[in-house]
Amino acid sequence: GSVEGAIEEERRRLGTVRESADVAIDTSDLNVHDLRRRVVELFGDGSSRDSTQVTVMSFGYKYGVPPDADLVLDCRFLPNPHWVEELRSMTGLDPEVQDYVASFELTDEFLDRLHPLLDLLLPAYVDEGKSVLTIAFGCTGGRHRSVSMAERLAGWLRQRGIEPRLRHRDVLK
Repeated sequence: GSVEGAIEEERRRLGTVRESADVAIDTSDLNVHDLRRRVVELFGDGSSRDSTQVTVMSFGYKYGVPPDADLVLDCRFLPNPHWVEELRSMTGLDPEVQDYVASFELTDEFLDRLHPLLDLLLPAYVDEGKSVLTIAFGCTGGRHRSVSMAERLAGWLRQRGIEPRLRHRDVLK
């Protein structure tokens, strides 16, 4: 059938739902942000402004950049534990690899610059009403540097009262 016919059929089928509804929101002129604000205004309890779920993830560039990442941070500038024979079979979850990645002044300088940026961005994302924020760290294979840096950022967030989800997409590849 036609689009008009499909709309009429949908209206007919949803007629009883609409009749029993307390509120109907006309979304004709709303973008997704306006719709979210309207729903929170009608049904939120005020606490939802602080409900942004932060996910910190690691990935390997050779498997592709995660399409759902909001912030992508490239760790390939850090020395690669893959080239250290005794670390190659380990991952960024192992203390030896974490210590290796943390042993470079460049790692501390990177984090010293990243933390103030996140201090600025995280509240702004909450104020914007973003419900999910994904911060992704990438390295070549997603096993060493990105995993180690994601673990460090998750710890830093926990110190600030944010309990992030932690996901290591490619660590076992």
